[in-house]
Amino acid sequence: MALLTDLINLDLSETTDKIIAEYIWIGGSGLDLRSKARTLPGPVTDPSQLPKWNYDGSSTGQAPGEDSEVILYPQAIFKDPFRRGNNILVMCDCYTPAGEPIPTNKRYNAAKVFSHPDVVAEEPWYGIEQEYTLLQKDVKWPLGWPVGGFPGPQGPYYCSAGADKSFGRDIVDAHYKACLYAGINVSGINGEVMPGQWEFQVGPSVGISSGDQIWVARYILERITEIAGVVLSLDPKPIQGDWNGAGAHTNYSTKSMRNDGGYEIIKSAIEKLGKMHKEHIAAYGEGNERRLTGRHETADINTFIWGVANRGASIRVGRETEQNGKGYFEDRRPASNMDPYVVTSMIAETTILWKP
Repeated sequence: MALLTDLINLDLSETTDKIIAEYIWIGGSGLDLRSKARTLPGPVTDPSQLPKWNYDGSSTGQAPGEDSEVILYPQAIFKDPFRRGNNILVMCDCYTPAGEPIPTNKRYNAAKVFSHPDVVAEEPWYGIEQEYTLLQKDVKWPLGWPVGGFPGPQGPYYCSAGADKSFGRDIVDAHYKACLYAGINVSGINGEVMPGQWEFQVGPSVGISSGDQIWVARYILERITEIAGVVLSLDPKPIQGDWNGAGAHTNYSTKSMRNDGGYEIIKSAIEKLGKMHKEHIAAYGEGNERRLTGRHETADINTFIWGVANRGASIRVGRETEQNGKGYFEDRRPASNMDPYVVTSMIAETTILWKP
């Protein structure tokens, strides 16, 4: 009798050219990832080769029951680390049958920004630091914390090793390798300041691909935590009190910033971001006011400040960028639950296209 794991790990290429494509999309909350699979006749190398598909939008809070069909447009392909072989993960965005983007389709407007000739010419690079918290499944309390109680105060946990300090490393390492297998440009991982909290970094990625990669990395993490019986939280402040929140610090540069004289371009871009602070904060994630308090390595949500090597600033410029006179800066305001399509395109729009 075959074991279940034997069947899950069957190599289809031994008997058929057919592949499985897992179509992924973002549901009605703007944060819930949904997916379903279909069989295709053979390997696929480009999203344009994939058929559009549909789903019941009334079951995801994205369409009324009497007109529930939402159309999936394939936009990006990744190798499937779960089924492996030639099987793929497909990041999609969502449209009405008439071809209009539905309200929760944030990718559509982002793609318009990133296809603008002025933005294309500047080759915007992003490196996103996605923080997240692992929770015990039935009690929704951080992994490694005593149920109903608290661990010792912050200090020993950041980038730590040891059974009393580091919780969930097997999940984190599995995710790291799965993302690299999928073709996501994961550049690193680390344990965070609050126990049970971790971070992975994606980038440098250019333009719209940054959002695609973060969303698929989140999907892979949801699948791995599902296997492990652990709950993934992107809440920006999962535990109230003297504990760090979770952000999605967004590192950014343009071609002009990376070239000689780029430091002046960086300062000009930061000045623009300061003038649009309220608009950016409004789009940078739900519940961010619980995180951006001016404590725990954040600037106050109502205050815009920038500085070199200052982790208590809204925008941090690295010491190396200052010394070299060119490079990148870090927007520390986005929450862990931000939509990367919104944040990346908004930064590009404000710093490249907006004329104050």
